[in-house]
Amino acid sequence: MSKQLSNFSRWLKEENYSCGFINSIANVFYFSNFYCDPHERLLGVMIFPEDTPLVVCPEMERERVRDAGWEHEIIGYTDIQNPWELMREHAERAVGAKPVIAVEKDFLPMNRAEALMGIFPGATLVAADAKIAALRNIKNEVEIESMRKAARLADKAIETAAGLLTEGVTELEVTAEVEHQMRKLGAPMAFSTIMLFGPRSAYAHGVPGDAKLKPGDQILIDLGVVYNGYCSDITRTFAYKYAKPEFQKMYDVTLEAQLAAVEACKPGNKIGAVDQASREIIVRAGYGDYCGLRVGHGIGIEVHEYPSMTSDNEALLQPGMTFTVEPGLNILGTGGVRIEDDVLITETGYELLNKFPKELKILG
Repeated sequence: MSKQLSNFSRWLKEENYSCGFINSIANVFYFSNFYCDPHERLLGVMIFPEDTPLVVCPEMERERVRDAGWEHEIIGYTDIQNPWELMREHAERAVGAKPVIAVEKDFLPMNRAEALMGIFPGATLVAADAKIAALRNIKNEVEIESMRKAARLADKAIETAAGLLTEGVTELEVTAEVEHQMRKLGAPMAFSTIMLFGPRSAYAHGVPGDAKLKPGDQILIDLGVVYNGYCSDITRTFAYKYAKPEFQKMYDVTLEAQLAAVEACKPGNKIGAVDQASREIIVRAGYGDYCGLRVGHGIGIEVHEYPSMTSDNEALLQPGMTFTVEPGLNILGTGGVRIEDDVLITETGYELLNKFPKELKILG
């Protein structure tokens, strides 16, 4: 049994819970190493304190579950079979009477909760979200190496984008070519690429459009790729032909803030200290009104996961945690700057997973 399964099974036993039922795509992958979007069909993992776990999946996915390395029981079902009834037949003995079932409160729809309680009458559902987040929060060496490779691919994507930025090219044209090149490398995008020119770079989550690149524009690129199921996320901001004075000032402040935040990434420090380190510099420079977002977010199987890197987060940084550090300024009508790296907390400090330079580059 994998360490992920063993840890969760041990927790179920400690809490005297009957079993756990996991059905979110990300958490199914975490516990089974099988990634699949089943659409409306049921895909789940049942984990027990004593018995071996099982996967329930569409019959068409059975062999792919095996190919992913799952060595335990699989309940496959066709489109005319009831997967819940099959689960009851296979798990009723292990679950027992009036069971307490740990579920993902944030990801279990009401219809599935009702179905689960229907096959196990008298069941009580309890939340497992916090425990799963805590488990996923600390990455093992296999996960970390996948994230290193994902970050290197993201660096390559930024390098590719920089090489495509010529006068008159549109945001959409650059985006399409970058994503095409990553696909050719076997690296799907982790999220929709943000590629914004000029004043449009002030939109923190803007969508690429038909804006054409012209001299003096600032260029904000925020992208990520997936490797072995793990995500990367990087942002770099460039100038084209020349940097306008206000942009240069914004960039210098953001870079100073990002470097200060990274230096606060040490085991034992509070998460909030990372945000505070960057925010103090931004406020002191007079840009406090243009920095409303947190300094970063956890990253791993999902682009955004636990922890939230907010200034009021009292939790402590621990070795194995991975998250982004991405202070930014957004001034509507002028433009935006953001500099983002993926960070790993080590036993003695931190490791930057991204290697692409952060000093301001003037392209063209």
